Amino acid sequence: MASNEFSEQTKMFESLCLKDDDCFSINQPEGIENEFGTNLKTVEKAERIKRTSELYLKACKLVGVVPVSCFIKNLDSTTLTLNHYGLGPLGCKALAIALVSDMHISKLELADNHIKDEGAKYLVEMLRSNFTIQHLDLSNNHLKSAGAECVAKVLPVNISLKYLKVSGNGFIDDDAKYFADALSTNSRIKEIDLSHNEFCGKGGEHLGLLLANNESVELLDLGWNHIRMKGAVAFCAGLKVNMMLKHLDLSWNGFGNEGALAIGEALKFNNTLVHLNLNNNRITNEGLGMLCRGLEFNDTLRVLLLAYNSLTVEGALVLINVVKNTTKTALEEINISNVLVNENFMHLLEETCQEHPDLDVHYGGIGGFIAKKPPKRVDPMKVIQDYLDQRKLRLWDFFRNIDKDGTMRVQVAEFRKAVQQSTIPLDRHQIEELIYRLDRDQTGMVDYRGLADTRKQMMRDHRRQLRKVESRQKKEKQKSDRILKTFQSAVEAVTPHGSIVMSPGGVKEDSSGPQHFSATPLSSWHHIVMSHSSRYSVSMSNEHVHLPMLGRTTPYRPTSSPAIRSYSQPNLLDASPRSSQGKSVSAHCVRSNPDMGRGKFSLTANQLTRSRPALHDKPPEVKVRTKKMKKKKAVKHLGKGPENPKQAVK
Repeated sequence: MASNEFSEQTKMFESLCLKDDDCFSINQPEGIENEFGTNLKTVEKAERIKRTSELYLKACKLVGVVPVSCFIKNLDSTTLTLNHYGLGPLGCKALAIALVSDMHISKLELADNHIKDEGAKYLVEMLRSNFTIQHLDLSNNHLKSAGAECVAKVLPVNISLKYLKVSGNGFIDDDAKYFADALSTNSRIKEIDLSHNEFCGKGGEHLGLLLANNESVELLDLGWNHIRMKGAVAFCAGLKVNMMLKHLDLSWNGFGNEGALAIGEALKFNNTLVHLNLNNNRITNEGLGMLCRGLEFNDTLRVLLLAYNSLTVEGALVLINVVKNTTKTALEEINISNVLVNENFMHLLEETCQEHPDLDVHYGGIGGFIAKKPPKRVDPMKVIQDYLDQRKLRLWDFFRNIDKDGTMRVQVAEFRKAVQQSTIPLDRHQIEELIYRLDRDQTGMVDYRGLADTRKQMMRDHRRQLRKVESRQKKEKQKSDRILKTFQSAVEAVTPHGSIVMSPGGVKEDSSGPQHFSATPLSSWHHIVMSHSSRYSVSMSNEHVHLPMLGRTTPYRPTSSPAIRSYSQPNLLDASPRSSQGKSVSAHCVRSNPDMGRGKFSLTANQLTRSRPALHDKPPEVKVRTKKMKKKKAVKHLGKGPENPKQAVK
């Protein structure tokens, strides 16, 4: 079907191509010839303009549209700007016919012309023959899904296009797959603008594949879409393995704290990204803290935009602290322009700028404050109960001086005076709260029988509160684990088998020189717990991966998973005094590292492998002592005769 459609479109363009005898003449431009001779370049330029103008006018006549005079006037320039001219599909068709054979225009801007998918088809056919246009702007043209598929088909064929802008065209999730598939084989496009579309979760997954497979795109604009939750996590998985992207715009997407966590994980390994725009992504102080975990290991990011997020001065302090304590950070610009900071922030910023003089932080102004929770007062009923328990008193014993009738009801004034004169550690606010709770109807009489069952109720409330806190912490941990698991599975999905991911712990030389990294196939990465491991080396099929200490300082403990079968330190054999060249060394009962466990190790094929018993070895036989054997032994002892006659009698 695709070949038939292509052939029909080719025939249509051949029928519209103009012959020399059909072209009507246009006055020859003045100034081409003069008394001093003919300028060859000027003549060639004039002929080109004349030929393209005649072709465009004839095409407009054939398709029945009004010619755009701006097109003819700007034919002498390499940039053709026809934004907001209302060309429509037919006007775009006439333009495409005129540009098929043009080899001068390199930048074509057709934004907001309502060309739809039909006009996109004509431009695509033109781009199959025109190899001089490098910059194409088709934004706000109502291309929809059919136009997205059409534009994506020409990307693997065209060899000149470097910049493509298709923002505001109503693309949906399925349309992202067209661009992901097309750009996986296109290695020439450097910049692509897909902003102001309707990409959601599934679109984020396809765009993650785009980043994972493309090796040329350096600028990607995805602002003003709807990428969030799983789509954000899947997209960041592609960012983790991408080695070309430098400028990324994710503003106005709603990544949230889940996306911030995934971006932080990606920044631990991505060593090319320079500019990151996360404006208005529903990131809170908690999400910023997760993002900062990745900034601690990143040494290439220079610009970080976080404006219009739900951040306060607390999050700003965390961010500046990370920059201050990270010596290898490359951050030069931070934008938190909607955050009001305080004097503590300004003092910390001055100290940070002394160590990082290139740092420029944009904040909203001075006047912010850290919200302090009011001091939590102890329940006055609990204070009274503890006071009575310590002195082994009853309620009536305490109030019998003012409650002579024993009704456990006293006046408010007498109750207040008795409590103030006692040694109960209650302040004025607690006394008034106690009176309010014991006299809710404001009858002027305090019924202190309500203190009798206070302890049981307080214990029940305390246990209920503890259960709520534990449940909330458990849910938060499960949520973080689920996000990290989704992130790792997405990394495996977007990376082809056998590809290599660079480690953030690699040693870097000059930016212009070669960079040395240790790497391991990605298929084995999901067996390693990344977020809580220390710096160690894992040997898998004679390939080493060096990982930095991420987050905590807890040493890595190897698990008993069958996927990780060997552990090694790179210089362990060289540092061993007993090892020598040309000799086989047995390392049984030698511990390579106290943190690696207490099992025995053996050297085999230049690896330290954990020794295991053979599967077919039979366990040693254990003789079972039965009652008959015990009786026989007893008889033998009796036959020999006892040494002590008294024992024999017994």
